[in-house]
Parts: sequence; structure tokens; C-alpha cells
Amino acid sequence: MLLRVNPDNPQPRLIRQVVDCLKQGGVIIYPTDTIYGLGCNIFSKASVKKIYQIKGRDDKKPFSFICSDLADITNYAKISNFAFKIMRRHLPGPYTFVLEATRTVPDLLLTRQKTVGIRIPDNPITLAIVNELGHPIVTTSANFSGEETPNDPDELNLFLGNRVDMVVDGGHLFGDPSSVISLVDDEVTVLREGAGDISWIE
Repeated sequence: MLLRVNPDNPQPRLIRQVVDCLKQGGVIIYPTDTIYGLGCNIFSKASVKKIYQIKGRDDKKPFSFICSDLADITNYAKISNFAFKIMRRHLPGPYTFVLEATRTVPDLLLTRQKTVGIRIPDNPITLAIVNELGHPIVTTSANFSGEETPNDPDELNLFLGNRVDMVVDGGHLFGDPSSVISLVDDEVTVLREGAGDISWIE
């Protein structure tokens, strides 16, 4: 199902439709501030496993997830004053920050080191979805592992529409994946250079 949502002012009725799908264990394709993502409710184990199957990804490589704001992140990650100052400066934005996880995080989303990757994209549709849902959604690129992510929602619908429950059309996206930065132990380490500017890191 292809659902066209206004990218600047998402219609509440359509956002509720997306959230109903997620609450029922659905898997969606949705826009972020970088590329289109595959997502589901982080507390639906079956849905998370389905995304692993769709992507053909090793289940030892956990997915990141999207929170609604910095206050929400504290439910899922331990944030020092050092990390908080950095995240407040750069979020919402095209970054994934890796932090030490709290016990709230499902095991499927934990690394062996008990860390998690967390995003707050600067995208009205994404933020409206997680706000309405009340907790995070999984985020991973809408593609098969190792392949390019289409930027056209119609192409995504043809490419993956039969494998997901809903494709949320937020318009064409042109960008790179997020920059991934670890803030574990108050050390700033770039794990992947992407759309987020990293010139502020010494």
C-alpha cells in the first residue's frame, strides 16, 4: 500500500493510519532526512525479524532506531552530560549516535557491547510517526544489504512494496545515509561518514 503524505505538514489522519499499521506488527518504508528507511515497532520481535529477512541481513548486526526527542532517548540510552551537549547541538539531524543501552532496549537491537544506535531525523513525517506511536521505530536503509537505496517512493513500492505492509511517500529524497558517531565512554569516534557534517570532530 502506497500512502502519500505531505512532507512538510503531515496529515494527522494519515499518520494515525501509519501508526495503526505499526501497532498491528506491520513493516513500513518511510522517509527520513537522509534516505528512505525500513521500520517497525521496536517492541515487535516478529516485525524486527521480518526486516532482517527482507534485507537479507545478518541478525548479529543490530538495527538502529528513531526516537522522538532527547528526553525520549534517555529511556533507551545512558547519556552523560558530555554526550547530551553534543546531541543537543546536532539533533534533529542526519546523525546516528551510538550510546550505552539501558535495559529497556530489546535484545535484537543490542550489540555485543550492549550499545545502541539512535537517530532523531529532521523530517516532519518521521517525527510525527514516532510521536503518535509513543515509542521508537527501527531504522535501516530500505534496500537489500549491500545495494543502493532508491530515492523514488514509487520505485520503492515496485521494488519492495510486496514485502512490506505500507510505503509512506514523502517525496523524492536525495542524500547519503546518516553519519554514525560513537559517544561511548565520552569518546567521539566516527564509525561511518555520511550526510552529517563531521568537521566539528577533532
